Amino acid sequence: MATYAVHAAHFVLPGRLTGEGYLTITDGRFGSFSTEKPDCEIVDYAGAYVGAGLVDTHIHGFHNHATTDIDPAGINDASVALAQRGTTAWLPTTFTDSVENIGNQCEAIADAVDERDDDFVGARIPGIYLEGPFFTEKHKGAQNPKYLVPPSYDDFAEWQRRARGLIRKSALAPEYPEAPEYISRLAAEGVVTALGHSDATYDESIAAVDAGATVFVHTYNGMRGLHQREPGVLGCAMTTDETYAELICDGHHVQPAACAALVRAKGWDHVVLITDCLACGGMPEGNYMSGGLPVVMKDDLCYLADMSSIAGSVLTLAKGVKNMVDWGIVTPEQAIRMGSEIAARSVGVDDVCGSMLPGRNADFNVYAADMSLTATYVGGELVPVA
Repeated sequence: MATYAVHAAHFVLPGRLTGEGYLTITDGRFGSFSTEKPDCEIVDYAGAYVGAGLVDTHIHGFHNHATTDIDPAGINDASVALAQRGTTAWLPTTFTDSVENIGNQCEAIADAVDERDDDFVGARIPGIYLEGPFFTEKHKGAQNPKYLVPPSYDDFAEWQRRARGLIRKSALAPEYPEAPEYISRLAAEGVVTALGHSDATYDESIAAVDAGATVFVHTYNGMRGLHQREPGVLGCAMTTDETYAELICDGHHVQPAACAALVRAKGWDHVVLITDCLACGGMPEGNYMSGGLPVVMKDDLCYLADMSSIAGSVLTLAKGVKNMVDWGIVTPEQAIRMGSEIAARSVGVDDVCGSMLPGRNADFNVYAADMSLTATYVGGELVPVA
């Protein structure tokens, strides 16, 4: 692949937000940044922001494919569709299900990664996220209550074996007595534990953080809220400085004022933009299945079929980045980092994605001045924007 340089008004580099300049790409990998025009082909995006490709660390599927389908080809099709919308890496996210089915899903995701060849251009899969089955009934949301169980390290070890080591994050409700030991054992293996779908008290939540939990699952949603005499899970998320809070920034799951409150409490550099997108993302309105449950997609949101609860979003991460800027909560630089660098760091995959570092795969996005997604590149190759 020939060397070329991207010209833009701003680059979100690991150390700073630059002004106008040029970023070289050689053989599909990032090179150096310079304010001087290099002697090579120039791809001009005058007035634009260029940032690392977005990393979605909580997403169940896309383009009518879900992790529950146990279909490697479907996972790879979803990956192509995600790249066309600005997401260049994702953690396919499982649902609460039987122990055997979760293992099957993990194996299928690992198979999807193994089946890719050098010509594949789609969102990379640096890991798997287990959302469940270690939740409790009160805040189960769209998780199937039939399969809710206490945390089991033996189950995790079997899933990790079938995932061929790809699992990077596992969620649970911290009120289970088994939670601290489970968390500490995963932490010792470098696997992140997230807290959510929980009615835990503040004391139960902080005990889980003390054991090694570092992420809160779609903060606000599916958790005991903040009360002045019982801060709960949300209070723990807001007051623990070195943890990360996932945030569904579609304006439906969490209102913009609440998004702003979380960012002010934790600091933007510990808030992770996620989609929690379901398989119907990228599809027309209608009836679908999600996590074994019937759902309805309507008005840019997905509901359980009886309309009793939101089931998940159909957000794209690029739209979430734009929302956070449009709502006046963060700057363009901060929003881009929250969807890329901070997201990757929160799950320990920042060694392979989330930043535009020399030698890394040249996965990046170009945004117009209004933060609309203009272009996406995977491995230095332009991906058509859908």
